[in-house]
Amino acid sequence: MSETEPKKRGFFSRLFGREEEQAAPGPTSEPVIERVVEPVEESKPDVEEVAPTTAVEAEALVVDAPALEPVAPPVPVEEVTPVEPEPEPVAIVVPPSEPVAAPEPAPIPVPPPKRSWWRRLTEGLSRTSSALTTGITDLFTKRKLDAGTLEDLEDILIQADLGLATSGRIAKAVGEGRYDKQIDPAEVKAILAREVEAILMPVAHPLAIDATKKPFVILMVGVNGSGKTTTIGKLAAKFRTEGKSVMLAAGDTFRAAAIEQLRVWGERTGAEVVFGQQGADASGLAFEALQKAKANGTDVLLVDTAGRLQNKQGLMDELAKVVRVIRKQDANAPHAALLVLDATVGQNAISQVEAFRETAGVTGLVMTKLDGTARGGILVALAAQFGLPVHFIGVGEGVEDLEPFSARDFARAVAGLGEAA
Repeated sequence: MSETEPKKRGFFSRLFGREEEQAAPGPTSEPVIERVVEPVEESKPDVEEVAPTTAVEAEALVVDAPALEPVAPPVPVEEVTPVEPEPEPVAIVVPPSEPVAAPEPAPIPVPPPKRSWWRRLTEGLSRTSSALTTGITDLFTKRKLDAGTLEDLEDILIQADLGLATSGRIAKAVGEGRYDKQIDPAEVKAILAREVEAILMPVAHPLAIDATKKPFVILMVGVNGSGKTTTIGKLAAKFRTEGKSVMLAAGDTFRAAAIEQLRVWGERTGAEVVFGQQGADASGLAFEALQKAKANGTDVLLVDTAGRLQNKQGLMDELAKVVRVIRKQDANAPHAALLVLDATVGQNAISQVEAFRETAGVTGLVMTKLDGTARGGILVALAAQFGLPVHFIGVGEGVEDLEPFSARDFARAVAGLGEAA
């Protein structure tokens, strides 16, 4: 190599450029001509690359970097609406436990045996019989029979609402042939049952439905709160059980609750219900119901009426109008007019019978709520005074708690005796 030929720069010279040339001593004093450094093939430096620390250094690096080949633009992708993933169900991890034997299946509950009518009757009349039998036991235990004893016995019977005539009759029967003798309380109870049965026997008549009269029209009357509408529902259930077709007429148009109550009973028993708006004319509704029952060939038509006090003449006149309108279609209807009596009213029941018998031609009685009073003897007083048939008695809220009246069962239950053989 000649001295004039420029010395080929080393790697560090090419890398660092001018700085190395200035540092290296030259053979001549001629000025060093700076040459442009062409890019060389990529080589791995022996030292670690240092990231630029200033903007100028970063720019220099960008300038010295080799040119990159153009990259094709990305292919447009059809935009898809992202679907939010459904939340994964959270699994509840139960720590393993020791195996437990499978429990035995619970026994199927057995419904309690149905109570007999005698049991329901005695339980319903327990307040009346308790008042009578306790008084009789206290009066006749270790005491001889005399006039004072018989007077006390009459008072006990009157307090049970048996009535003056009935109470005197029973006291007389107890005193016959027993003066100045000690008498067992059980004997007095037996005499009481015998006399009560004798009074009730002539009025104990079941309600007979004449199949030749279609429909057999039953008019239900009574004061407010006597249980009239509920009794209609119970009678409808009994007639349906006997296979009879039944229609109900919601003639208590004064109370919206009575209309709805009768509709519920209709659904329960499968009986058709004829009803109108609250405040509608009751006689017109009864007329419409009778027409429909005739057209359908219905066996029994039960007509409800609004409860009314027996001393309200205006309301009693409206009831008389219902009867007249029914008779325009059938001169013999209603074929039965049942007065529903609340046993808890006591002696007030006598005036109710008098008023409703005159207005509606009452043909029979239904006594309810005997389970709620200690004065159930009022039924005996009514039988002795009026002689009207007693068709049904009620001793509870259930359908089965309304049963045909039996004089012997009633008399023995009142006296606290066992069921007749």
